[in-house]
Order: sequence, then C-alpha cells, then structure tokens
Amino acid sequence: MEPKHLDERLDTMSLTILDLAREHQGDCQGLLALLRSLEQLHRTIQEEMFQPALPNTRHELYNLLKEIEETGGWPYIARMKLQAFAVCLTSEDSNPNPHQ
Repeated sequence: MEPKHLDERLDTMSLTILDLAREHQGDCQGLLALLRSLEQLHRTIQEEMFQPALPNTRHELYNLLKEIEETGGWPYIARMKLQAFAVCLTSEDSNPNPHQ
C-alpha cells in the first residue's frame, strides 16, 4: 500500500472516530467504551502485527528507530490517572449542587 493511500485511509478513519466521539459528547459511558475499543485496537495491532514485523538486523532496527524519532515518536495511549478523577470530585465538593 502506498504511503499516500495509507494516509488518506487513516485520515478517513480518524474523522469517523471523531464523529462517533462527538455523537457521544457528554456521554461518559459511551466515550469510555470508545476509548477502551481504541486501546484494544492499539494493543492488538502492536502485539499481533507490529512486533512480528520488527526488523531482524541492527541496521534495519536503526533505520526504524530513526524513522520513529523523525516522524513523531512512539505511539502512546495515555490513561487518565485516578488523581484526575479526584480533581473532578474536589471541584464538585467546592460547588455543591443547590438542588440537594
């Protein structure tokens, strides 16, 4: 597959995923399901396809690492820390709901 064609398909998928996220904006459970699905896809691609495709020689590995460094680094899916949830709770406690 040509890099341009891959880029176009990735752009299309990214827009589709963003549209799905926007459809569920404000829906914490729906967005969490989307994030879990993306994380699982990342893990599957990494473990089942990327790792077996890694180079077998030092020279090829060097070229891959150089490419990774030059084109944006290693892909990473960050997880929210529990501390971020605590901040949400703390701000809620400081602004009590007047309907209670």
